[in-house]
This record gives sequence, structure tokens and C-alpha cells, in this order.
Amino acid sequence: MLVSFRSMKAIVISRFGGPEVLEVQQVAEPVVDAGQTLVGVETGGINFADIMTARGGYPGSPRPPLVAGREFCGIRQSDGQRVMGYAQWAAFAEKIAARPELLWPVPKDWSAAEGAAFPVNYFTAYLAYWKAGLLEKSSSGKAARVLIHAAAGGVGTAAVQIGKLLGVEMYGTSSSEEKLSRAKELGLQHGINYQQRDYEEAIEDLTHGEGVDAAFEMLGGEHTAKSVRCLRDFGRVIVYGTATGESSAFDPRVLYAKGASVHGLWLTYLSGNRGLMEQAWKRLSEWMAQGHLHPAVGLVLPMEKVQEAYRRLLERKNFGKVVVQVG
Repeated sequence: MLVSFRSMKAIVISRFGGPEVLEVQQVAEPVVDAGQTLVGVETGGINFADIMTARGGYPGSPRPPLVAGREFCGIRQSDGQRVMGYAQWAAFAEKIAARPELLWPVPKDWSAAEGAAFPVNYFTAYLAYWKAGLLEKSSSGKAARVLIHAAAGGVGTAAVQIGKLLGVEMYGTSSSEEKLSRAKELGLQHGINYQQRDYEEAIEDLTHGEGVDAAFEMLGGEHTAKSVRCLRDFGRVIVYGTATGESSAFDPRVLYAKGASVHGLWLTYLSGNRGLMEQAWKRLSEWMAQGHLHPAVGLVLPMEKVQEAYRRLLERKNFGKVVVQVG
């Protein structure tokens, strides 16, 4: 007896490698297990974690062939509501079987592209402030200082918007004056063009030698140690990625003099903490309802141009989020 399967279009990681390994293929529609809900996907947001998954460097990912993508926006099949969601993979397909607790309603005035630009960016940025202990204003009345690496990127633009709401004094790095200018329109006070100036020296000058209370670090390599040196007493570096592809390397003795600390932030792990995610969503959704949060979408491409979309991230050519049109 022949058994037929319904198929759908998806972006598939055919083998480990660079953007060239991404292919649009026909795959079987997902099987919806108990406790899951089916979503018809419209758009997908691309993150550095997706690039790492394609390269074979993201922990826990299955081996190829594998449907790519961890962030999406689409229509929930059970009630027709547009939702944005988070998954570990399989988001860049016409349909996904999603965990309902990791689906959130999209504001009516947002596009599908903006919905796909929200989950990873804003939950990561919010949780970085949480890990840094900066969600509430200091009893001293002084504004906290934060160094935001890649301030013009997806998480960076979200961190700038949230930092503005929290009353934080923000120092952001980027590769061009144009990107920094656009980040300042979102609320960034101090822009540092790392192509023209060493950001460690810039922080020394701009803070008159005092340093910052926290640094949001996603570069890896030497930048973890450099970010530690940018801290003031009892400051914290929040590490949430390795965009350079280099493992973070620093001598922990550098922490002693300032009583500083380095904290890891992995949304893959934290997304399983239902209470924490609900707490984050409560505050994020309040800001959204007040019209304070607006995802920055720099580029939307059809799924057939997914290789170009990945390259945009690798070449640091994007401002805000790069999104692929799926359905």
C-alpha cells in the first residue's frame, strides 16, 4: 500500500557550511504532537544562531538535512490569529508545529516582517538587562551605563529601545556613522565607530575613566576581556553570542580588581523557563501596547534569496533585522 505525504516549501540546511548550503526544497508537513499547535508561517527572522546552525556550531541542533530557522511570524491555524513565535529549528517552512507557550500575539499595526523581528531580539535584550540587574532604576538616582555591542543589529536596536525606557545611558558600537546615526534616532546617546576608534579607549574617555555598569557582548574572542576592562566597579558583562566565530578568551583574574563578573545568556535554555518568559512578556507587552517598541527591519527578501539574506548578516550590512518571506 502506498502512503502519501503532504509537502510544503522550506529552507533546508542540506549540509554543514556557509550560506551556499541553504536550499529551498519540498519537505513533508510537520506532524503536530500533543501539546503543540500548527502555525502557517509568513516570515522568518534571521539570527547569528542560524548561521552557526548552518555551520554545525550550534549546540543541540540535529545533523543535516534540517529545516532552518528559529524565529517566525504567521497565522495560528486553530483561531486565525497572527502570532510570532520562537523555536530551535524548522521555522523557515510554510508550516511549523510550535509550542503554544512560545507564541505571542502580534500587534494589529505591525507587519508580518516586524513580527518575525521580535522574539529573539527583544527577549534577548530584555533578559540581558535582567541579568545585568538593571530592570529597576538605581536607588542612587544615577543613570546606569551600558555598552551595547552591534547597537545597529537586531538585538542591539532592541536593547537601545528598552534602555531608553529604563533610563539607561547607552554607549553603542557599530561599523559606520550611518548606522550609529540611525541607532541614535532610537535613543542611543553615545555612538562609537569601531572602524575609526578602539571602543575600550572611547569608553575610558567618554566616562572619564569610570567605565560602564554592564556590557552586552556577542562578539567573542578578545572582546569578552576588552568588555570586562570597560566596566566600573561590580560591573557585569552579559555574553550572549560569538559573532566572530572565536571562543571568548580572558583571564578570570581580570575580574578581581573591580569585583566584576561575566554572565552567560542563552535564549535556547531560558526559553524553557516558563515563569521567566511570562515575566519578560508581561513587561514587553505593556511597552508594546503603549507604542514604545518598534522592531527595526532592515531588509525583507523572498525565501529563494535566503543565501543573500545570510550573507547580509555575515557582511555586517544590515541595520536591524534581516527577514525572509516564507508564505
